[in-house]
Amino acid sequence: MPTNDSHDLELLLRSHVPLLVVETHEEPRVVAMFQRLGLRLNRPLFQWSVTDGLRRAEFAAAGGDATEPTEALRRIRATTQGGIYLLADFHHYLSDPIHIRLIKEIALAHEQTPHTLVFISHELEMPAELRRYTARFEPALPDAAALERLIRDEAARWSRQQGAERVRTDRQTLGALIRNLTGLTATDAQRLIRGAIQDDGAITESDLPRVMEAKYRLLEGNGALSFEYDTARFSDVGGLNNLKRWLRRRQDAFVGNAGADAPKGILLVGVQGSGKSLAAKAVAGLLRLPLLRLDVGALYNKYFGESERNLRDALRTAEVMAPCVLWMDEIEKALAEGSGDSGVSKRMLGTLLTWMAEKRAAVFIVATSNAIDRLPPELIRKGRLDEIFFVDLPDADTRREIFAIHLRKRDLDPARFDLDLLAAATESFSGAEIEQAVVSGLYLARERQQTLETSHILAELRQTRPLAVVMRESVDALREWARSRTVAA
Repeated sequence: MPTNDSHDLELLLRSHVPLLVVETHEEPRVVAMFQRLGLRLNRPLFQWSVTDGLRRAEFAAAGGDATEPTEALRRIRATTQGGIYLLADFHHYLSDPIHIRLIKEIALAHEQTPHTLVFISHELEMPAELRRYTARFEPALPDAAALERLIRDEAARWSRQQGAERVRTDRQTLGALIRNLTGLTATDAQRLIRGAIQDDGAITESDLPRVMEAKYRLLEGNGALSFEYDTARFSDVGGLNNLKRWLRRRQDAFVGNAGADAPKGILLVGVQGSGKSLAAKAVAGLLRLPLLRLDVGALYNKYFGESERNLRDALRTAEVMAPCVLWMDEIEKALAEGSGDSGVSKRMLGTLLTWMAEKRAAVFIVATSNAIDRLPPELIRKGRLDEIFFVDLPDADTRREIFAIHLRKRDLDPARFDLDLLAAATESFSGAEIEQAVVSGLYLARERQQTLETSHILAELRQTRPLAVVMRESVDALREWARSRTVAA
């Protein structure tokens, strides 16, 4: 544990807090820290678990007695000499009113008998009756210097075990690995470092995706987030030249974390099917960063306060995964106030705005919306996000490029097709509609037992009416609104 942890914990113990909650996955490290502090403060230290019962923690003693939680609490209450009691995984027993009352009596008698109950668990919420007597302690996670020491220690251990030379790596890859391990406990980081080294005795760029995927799994997401590390292929999209230029100017500042001037994020607005989702993925590809997609619809829960908690958990996960791109798809679904939502949308907005104002982690936000008129003005004003981009229907050059991309994607040579003719035939078509035309042309060619040609795609296009024609009034209104309020992507 960092030395600051021991100092902070010692201050809490000296301040005579009767109840202390420590949420951690590193129970052995926390117990070792209390053992050192117990000796320094000259206070007896006890440890309880449902398997070993109550026993002294300073010695390697066998299992104790009082394995039942009620019996253990009664034993502590009856002891006249003050001590520190480490209670492992006690969250299972905090719904019992007898346990709550016993804990409260121990806390109320703290001035006469200075017992300190320390609840150690991966997650623990104290009952309302006990919160006023409770303090929380959160062990610090290893910083960059500590992570580098862990990597060097694991590399040295591997070399000794294998009787081999030093583990191979380079400074750039080492720095990327340290960034990817940020936000993990020392134990989890050590395990991922060991896995990266074991297979070939080297730390290379190919190890980084596996480390990030394993890190994401360790975070135990709530289902609203999905993760994709390999985003480089997303940078190959048609059009979006203004957006690409804007991102390239800011890439170094974002990756280098330029403090208050670091880019915050963007909002993408556009016609349905125009490529907002692909544009969001392209941002991650251009920045060469992992992509987290937040499904705002999956955040909602019928119980009061749970939706906001789900959002906080998702945002916390994004911070731990930093540097990354956080794609908030169809953000209006979470923040647009509707009838009968009991104020959930307002609380969700407050949670998001607070996080955006206070976040220090390198999380670049890409929000997409089909209905910007439903978004609250507090979110889209300057300063919250850096820019609003409008993803319009593609022009002729971009349509030509989109056709080439989708043909190559299906192992077809674009040079065999009349791209100029196809681009001219698809005015007012979105990128999604152009892709579907290629797919439909393939089906037609197979039906005729022929190789796909320009004529097959044109035949399918003649049977299609794009959304911009079917819903001309609403699409034209959106494009007119965006003309003077947004930047063309």
